[in-house]
Amino acid sequence: MSTSASAHPAPSATADGGSVTDRLVEANRTYAAGFTDPGMDARPVLKVAVVACMDARIDLHAALGLELGDCHTIRNAGGVVTDDVIRSLTISQRALGTRSVVLVHHTGCGLESLTEEFRHDIEREVGQRPAWAVESFRDVEQDVRQSMQRVRTSPFLLSTEDVRGFVFDVKTGLLNEVAPAV
Repeated sequence: MSTSASAHPAPSATADGGSVTDRLVEANRTYAAGFTDPGMDARPVLKVAVVACMDARIDLHAALGLELGDCHTIRNAGGVVTDDVIRSLTISQRALGTRSVVLVHHTGCGLESLTEEFRHDIEREVGQRPAWAVESFRDVEQDVRQSMQRVRTSPFLLSTEDVRGFVFDVKTGLLNEVAPAV
């Protein structure tokens, strides 16, 4: 099975000696040459915001059958609902009309093997404590429940009735729904 990583030169340089960023900029030029303004509004057609892990193995739009303009996509390490995710969801709901929230964590997440010690190591290395928490976890389903609860109890969000959480299986591609905490 070929992956994007195996089909392209090492991350630090392209075949012609340029950087990966140079390759991305060149790909954008090719994209822009055939680009036509789709005439869309910034408001998602399906009125849904999806919060998911940034894991490169997850083709989120393909996995959920989404097209350009269908949703707002918010990604971070672990797909954890942090203060910044609440900020983005608040803007998504209050300014751009979304009403549903879908949370997608996944099997084999790197946050399952990290601890807050990661943050302390960075502090020792750079001499400054990061202002953020690692938000690591041991039980992915429990972390989905915690994230659902954070969304449901946020005073800033207008719509918290349709909040559902899932674990994406990176081996099968299937979503497994997680029941909320009772």
